[in-house]
Amino acid sequence: MMELLSVIELDDAIERALAEDVGHGDLTTRATVPSGKRGRARIQVKEPEIVLAGAFVFERVFTMTGSAPQVLKLADEGSRLRNRMIVGEFEGEMSGLLTGERVALNFVQLLSGIATLTRKFVDAVAGTRAQIVDTRKTHPGLRALEKYAVRIGGGRNHRFGLDSGILIKDNHIAASGSITRAIDRARKFAPHTFLIEVECETLAQVEEARTAGADAILLDNMTLDDIRRARAQVGPDLLLEVSGGVTLETVRSIAEAGVDLISVGALTHSARAMDLSMRIESL
Repeated sequence: MMELLSVIELDDAIERALAEDVGHGDLTTRATVPSGKRGRARIQVKEPEIVLAGAFVFERVFTMTGSAPQVLKLADEGSRLRNRMIVGEFEGEMSGLLTGERVALNFVQLLSGIATLTRKFVDAVAGTRAQIVDTRKTHPGLRALEKYAVRIGGGRNHRFGLDSGILIKDNHIAASGSITRAIDRARKFAPHTFLIEVECETLAQVEEARTAGADAILLDNMTLDDIRRARAQVGPDLLLEVSGGVTLETVRSIAEAGVDLISVGALTHSARAMDLSMRIESL
């Protein structure tokens, strides 16, 4: 699954994390582990069930910490693993395994938490036309990794950054003077390959956006009744997205209201890291 994530992006994130954690060296490992000693690391799940994401990070981290790892076993990305099941087993230089342990676990626990939560939302809307998408509410510096984890969980990615799409929000509308003016300016500025999406808080704004030629409309914090009215108002073909306060308890009802996309910031900003453990034995 590495083709879904740039190796450059991955290695950059790992290098920054190792610099933060290791600093000028792992003093405890240097003091207690003989040079050249080899070991075997086994990573296990400590949750009732997870959706695994980012397991390849273990090998990358252990390589960077000088372990020269040999992969004995590694579970597939996106697989559902239950308590005590094996994520992976590695052999290598003991010192490198120990030095990389916390950084590797932090990454895989976070990414698996995002994939696991995403899968719950995706399962909740199964059978409807709606698709679950993420937002830009990601941890600074980890966006590529976190959006990767959303895809592994079965979700889709919204725009990656401000340079990858036009989404006219309330403050843009206020600065432009109206939705119509904002859309007109965006249409003159944007390449023809870009969709223009407009965030709307009322049905009157939905009508203005539709009339002005928006390609997609984002309904922000609207009631279910207004979401249904908006769908009837714009017809079946205009792309309709819902955002704001979406939970596992409400997402099914929102999907059944006929929307195309449901964006959920919680996928990345509130996902709980899954608990994994790593045990090392001497060889």
